[in-house]
Amino acid sequence: MSRQLNIQVPPGVQVPPRHPDAPPSGKLLGSHNPDCYGCGPSHPAGLHLVAYAGESMNITAQFTVTDLHQGAPGLAHGGLLSCAFDEALGKLMWLVREPAVTGKLETSFLSPVPVGSTLFINAEITGQEGRKIYTRAEGRIGSSEGVLAVEAAAIFIIVPMEHFIKHASEEFKHVLKERRDLSIDTEFEINP
Repeated sequence: MSRQLNIQVPPGVQVPPRHPDAPPSGKLLGSHNPDCYGCGPSHPAGLHLVAYAGESMNITAQFTVTDLHQGAPGLAHGGLLSCAFDEALGKLMWLVREPAVTGKLETSFLSPVPVGSTLFINAEITGQEGRKIYTRAEGRIGSSEGVLAVEAAAIFIIVPMEHFIKHASEEFKHVLKERRDLSIDTEFEINP
């Protein structure tokens, strides 16, 4: 069962080209911040979502729902699932190498996601119009062929690196300020 999401790519809008320096297919996309709730390995209650670059304008990601992630007893909290999709869709920015923020996120919940299950997410960039990058994803339980549980769409807005410098902790400000290239660097462990 699939529901129509409201975020749609406007007619005539094309998928942007993959940046020549985008991570190769299969490469693990690092965490932009070790304390990030979505992808940070150091966050004690975080999702610890891991993502890998796909072959074109797509990524795959996964995370396992723990007791710390439940809403109703035994089930993942819907807001937490939205967080996971925001994180996975944001990882697509590695492919265009642009810093961006979530402008709009929409999720459609199709099946409950039990605690202890792993959600497999496939995400893709579906278009770019100026600073707006359109994205879509689906999440399946247990495998990439499992039960379709969540669909999502989002619009990301490309922003200057100054946006992140302004809000960064002192620990990261000096690293961000020294950057001459405002695109995302896969060797750089902060992917705003």
